[in-house]
Amino acid sequence: MNEMELGLDLKSKIFIMKKMIVPIDFSDVSRNAAYFAAQMSADIKDSELLLYHVYAKYTAGADGSPLSADDEARKTITEAALNNIRKDLLFLTPAKISILAEEGNLPNNLELLVRHADAQLVIMGISGSSKLDQILIGSNTLKVIRKISFPVLIIPPGASYKRITKAVFASDFKNVEQTTPITSLRQMLDLFRPELHVIHIDESPANKLGDNHKAEKEQMDKLLVGLNPQYSFLEKNDFVKGISNYVKDQNANLIITVPRWHNFAGDIFKSTHTEKLVYHTDVPILAVHE
Repeated sequence: MNEMELGLDLKSKIFIMKKMIVPIDFSDVSRNAAYFAAQMSADIKDSELLLYHVYAKYTAGADGSPLSADDEARKTITEAALNNIRKDLLFLTPAKISILAEEGNLPNNLELLVRHADAQLVIMGISGSSKLDQILIGSNTLKVIRKISFPVLIIPPGASYKRITKAVFASDFKNVEQTTPITSLRQMLDLFRPELHVIHIDESPANKLGDNHKAEKEQMDKLLVGLNPQYSFLEKNDFVKGISNYVKDQNANLIITVPRWHNFAGDIFKSTHTEKLVYHTDVPILAVHE
């Protein structure tokens, strides 16, 4: 890829801009994520969207015979399809919208593209309508979350954009200063200045809130200075149900997690919790990495 393809002006990188990448596979959920992104970008001054599609290289037919696929033709057709979506989105936002189609593997390509385009956020849809959708669409989204080290906003099927006014941030209150990705976290929170609820759900009732948690709360206060967070420490034997009920009770419109594949917040993305929360929640989830 080159700067011309991305529609980037290298000189513009000296300014603070809000650049978002929206992977498109032309499914309904990815189109819905694009509409969500466009409406959100309308609330963000000087924002930019990049509609991005990755296609695999065809090397053989079903019978194993070689295929003479015309890569340029495929690229042209894909760009035309992306451009049709782009035209629809232009009615929703004043943001600059670019398109890019290229061959490769989505998780691997995205890691490079986010860095190259100096993007702050990836916005993706996820489907829970059927097991097949979860395999074809959901698994790709989860692979991206595991692969890239940048914030990913997951848009549930059918979710429509509402300005973020109340956010719930799930924290394990362990090594807060070292493990909270405060730069990425504040990029989103400073944009919308939502009412912020920081919650810790303890699935082991035997573990009471002690001095260590209180010390970690003090560290969190320092990290979130100016955002006036509200704290809740809940004892629930089911993390997913606990956070789901809390979000519903508070009428929150964003869940924030820090995926760590070995402990608390990462549990939300294990297969047993994924189907319960990620695939079925109607609230967008922002995954920010350590």
